[in-house]
Amino acid sequence: MARITKVELLKLQKKLETDEAIGKKLGITRQAVHQWRKKYGIDSRWELNPDRNKKMSALYKTGKTGSEIAKKFGLSLSQTYRLIGKRKKK
Repeated sequence: MARITKVELLKLQKKLETDEAIGKKLGITRQAVHQWRKKYGIDSRWELNPDRNKKMSALYKTGKTGSEIAKKFGLSLSQTYRLIGKRKKK
């Protein structure tokens, strides 16, 4: 697996945004990038968007399905439910 420092990973995340794009650049999988982020304690950029997350929760409360919300925001269904779930707990 590629070796990458926390600083390098933060720079790549800012520039390329997604774990998938970072993985392609480094020649590793998206999952490997995710593991590096977790190791270094770096949150996903998707989780650091409180305005979007509030909008997602509001839509869910109005009766929109997880699939509809995921499509609207360009997220996976599991990611959508994870973010909505985090909002409900707070």
